[in-house]
Amino acid sequence: MAELLAENLSGKAVMGSDGAEIGMLYNITMDIETGRLQDLIIDPDGVNKTEFETDTAGRLLVPVDRVKAVKDHMIIQR
Repeated sequence: MAELLAENLSGKAVMGSDGAEIGMLYNITMDIETGRLQDLIIDPDGVNKTEFETDTAGRLLVPVDRVKAVKDHMIIQR
């Protein structure tokens, strides 16, 4: 995958591989010890919240390894 700056990802629309709107990217978590990215934190857009884990604010936690593409939208495997 090509290099992207994190500032270009904030607020990006997130869609499922099935074309369903999931929400907007809020943030990304990282393991401090290894530097590996862990989860996308997504403000949901009417998606079934039981499909993904959520944080205490109700935002979706989607593992970074489910990202399939980043262009106009971020596409994640559903």
